[in-house]
Amino acid sequence: MKSMWKAALLAGAAWGASCNLAMAQEQPVAEPEVGVEAVVVTARRREETLKDVPVAVSALSAARLEATGASDITTLQQQTPNATVQIARGSNSTLISFIRGVGQQDPLWGFEPGVGLYVDDVYIARPQGAVLDIFDIERIEVLRGPQGTLYGRNTIGGAIKYVTSKLDLDKPEFLLRGSVGSYDQRDVLLQASIPFTDKFAIGGAVASYDRGGFGENLTTGQDHYDKDVAAYRASAEFTPRDDLFFRFAYDRVNDNSSPRHGHRETAGSTADSAVLSDVYDTRAGLSGPNRVDTEGWSFTGSWEASDKLTFKSISAYRESQTDTIIDFDGTPAPTLDIPAYYADEQFSQEFQAQFTTDRIQGVVGVYYMNGYAKGAFDTIAGNLGLSISSAGKVATTSKAIFGDVSFDVNDRLKVSVGGRWTQDDKNANVFRAFYLGATRSPTLGGTPRPIFATRTNYVAADSFEKFTPRVSVSYDLNDDLTGYASFSSGFKSGGWDMRGDAALVPQTANGYQPETVDTYEAGLKGNLFDRRLFFSSAVFYSDYKDQQITTQQVATAPAVGIASVVDNAGASTIYGAEFEGSAFFSPNLSANFALGYLHAEFDEFITLVTGTPVDISNTRQFQNAPKFSGYLGVTWRGDVAGGTLRVTPSVSYRGDYHLFDVADPILDQDAYALVDLGVVWDAPGKQWQVAVYGKNLTDEQYRVGGYSFPGATYNNSIIGFYGPPRTWTASVQYKF
Repeated sequence: MKSMWKAALLAGAAWGASCNLAMAQEQPVAEPEVGVEAVVVTARRREETLKDVPVAVSALSAARLEATGASDITTLQQQTPNATVQIARGSNSTLISFIRGVGQQDPLWGFEPGVGLYVDDVYIARPQGAVLDIFDIERIEVLRGPQGTLYGRNTIGGAIKYVTSKLDLDKPEFLLRGSVGSYDQRDVLLQASIPFTDKFAIGGAVASYDRGGFGENLTTGQDHYDKDVAAYRASAEFTPRDDLFFRFAYDRVNDNSSPRHGHRETAGSTADSAVLSDVYDTRAGLSGPNRVDTEGWSFTGSWEASDKLTFKSISAYRESQTDTIIDFDGTPAPTLDIPAYYADEQFSQEFQAQFTTDRIQGVVGVYYMNGYAKGAFDTIAGNLGLSISSAGKVATTSKAIFGDVSFDVNDRLKVSVGGRWTQDDKNANVFRAFYLGATRSPTLGGTPRPIFATRTNYVAADSFEKFTPRVSVSYDLNDDLTGYASFSSGFKSGGWDMRGDAALVPQTANGYQPETVDTYEAGLKGNLFDRRLFFSSAVFYSDYKDQQITTQQVATAPAVGIASVVDNAGASTIYGAEFEGSAFFSPNLSANFALGYLHAEFDEFITLVTGTPVDISNTRQFQNAPKFSGYLGVTWRGDVAGGTLRVTPSVSYRGDYHLFDVADPILDQDAYALVDLGVVWDAPGKQWQVAVYGKNLTDEQYRVGGYSFPGATYNNSIIGFYGPPRTWTASVQYKF
C-alpha cells in the first residue's frame, strides 16, 4: 500500500509539473543553460548534440549527479527508464546490469555481460570491480537498446559510458572533499591537476570510502553490508599541436569490504536457521578473505588530419583479482558455503577514422581484444558430506570491423547506415569434481585429499561470428523537434558453463551459441513550451532469440549435487516506451523526470533436462524487468547567505519484478519507491561547498538479489540481499 501511494505521488507530481509548466508560459522564465539540443554526447563515437542522435540515450551530467548525491553508478537505476544497475549478490563492487530486460545476472567468469560498460571508450569486459564510484567525472551516458554496430559484442541490452573530465591546461586545479554520515560513514576525496606548460598537464585523484555495516554477522562479529574501498586515478595529457592530442590514464580500485552473505527469508530445521528480524543481519559462519583488486591503463591519441578527417587510437590493458566467500545457508554450519576466486586480464586496441563533410558524417574503425578469465569455487555441502569443486578458464580473441555513416539528404532529412562484423575465437577448460569432506577442496587451499569423483573435465574451442547492422532515418519536424526511426541488431557471444556437471547433464560439454536481439525503435526529441521543456521519447519492439538461460539443477540420491544447465533455450518479445527530460518553470525552479514502460515475455523456453525438448515458456518470467519505472527530481535554486543554494527532493519508482525466471513469492520483489533529498550550498566564487544528502528517507526494504535452495538437504536455504536503508551524509568541499 505504501508503494502504491508513492507511485501515485510520482504520477501526480509529474502531472502537476506539466500543468505548472503550461501556466508558466505567461511568466518570464530564464533561458535554461543546457537543453537537449546543447547536451553533447558520443553515442555514435563522435560528438553530437543529444537532439541529433537517433538513439535512446540518457545523459547525466556531473552537476545533476552532484545535486542528487550520486555515490556510484548504481544511481543510474533510479534516474534512467527501464534500467537495472545493481551491486551483484554477495558483493560490494561487482556490477549487474539490465536494460529493457536484457542483461546478465551471473558474474561467473565464463559468462558475458549483456550491457557493455565503457570508461572513456575503453570496454570493461568483466563485472568484478565495475561498480564505479562517481568522482572526477564529466557525464555518464546510458545507451538503451542493442549497440552492436559501434560497440560490438555483449551490448545487446545497451551500453553505459563513464566519461571522465579532461585536465585544464590553463591553470592548476585542486579539490578536497570530506564526508561523514550514517553508519560511521567517512569518505575522503582529493584530486588535483597541474599544467606544466600550455600543452602538457598531469592530474590525479585518490578516494577512500569507509562505512560501518548496516547489519552484523552474529556469528563472527564482523560488520555486514559495510564498505571499505580505495580508488586511485592518474592521467597525463599532451597537446603538442592544435591538431594532436594524447592522453595516458591509470586507475586502480581496492575493495576490502567484509563478506556479504544475505538474509534468510525462510526458517530451516535448526535453531540457528531462524529468520532474523533485521534484514541486514546474518548468522553465516563461513570466513576467509574477501577482496577485489582491479586496475588498468589506457592510452588515447587523436590527430586531426584536416578539418574533415580525424584519426583516433585507443589502447588499453586491464586486470582484476577477486577472492570472495558467500554463505548460502546463513548459519554457522557448512550446509551450503561457497568460497571462490576470480581473475581476469584483457588488452584491447581500437583504431578509428572520423570524417565530416557538408552532408556526410561518420566513423569507421577496427577493434581487437585479447582477454583471459579464470576462476574456481567450492560448493561445500555439509549435509551431503561433500565439497564440489568447479574450476576453469576461458581465453577470448575478438576482432571486429565497423562503420556508421550519416547522409544529410536535405536540411531536414538524415539517413544513417552502419554495420559491424565481429569474430570471437574462444578456448575453454572446464573441470568439476567431488571431494569427500565438507571443507574446502585442495583447489582452494583445503586439506589435500584425492578426488572422489570427476564430474566434468574437458577442453573446448569454438568461433562465433556475426554481422550486426543498424539503419536509422531522422527528420527535423521544425527547429525544435526531431523524429527518428531505427533498426539495430546486437549479439552476445557464446561459451561454456563453468558450473556444468557433465555426469548429471552431458550436453553441458557442447556449450551454448550466441544470443541475438533485433530492435525496431521510433522516437521524438526536442523542446516544447517555448523551450521550457526538453525531452526525449522512444517506443521500441525487440525480437530476442537464442537466449542463454541458466537452469539450476539440485539432485539428490542416487545422483547428488548442485549444477546448472546453460542452453539457448529462449525466444522472447519485448516492447515498451520511454519518456525523459527536463522542465524549467522559472529562473529558480526546474525538474528532471523519466518514465519507462516495459513488457517482456517468453515466446519459447525449451528445457532439455528431461532428455526430451519441452517448452515451458508459460511457467517462466523475465528477471529484472519491472513493467513500470519512473523518476522525478525537482530542484529549487536561489541566493542564500551570499552563495547559491540548491534543494533537490526526488522520488524514484520501480514496479514489481522477479529475481529469477521462475516466479518465487518468497524472493520476488513488490513495487517500491525511494525518496531522496539533496541540499547543496555553494559559497561565493564556488570555492567552498557544503552539502547534505538523505537517501531512502522512508526506509524502504527491497531485495536486489537472492539465492534459492529449498528443501531439507540444504536446510531450506533461501536468502535475499537488500538495498541500503535510510542514510544521511554531510560533506564539505574546497576547490580552486
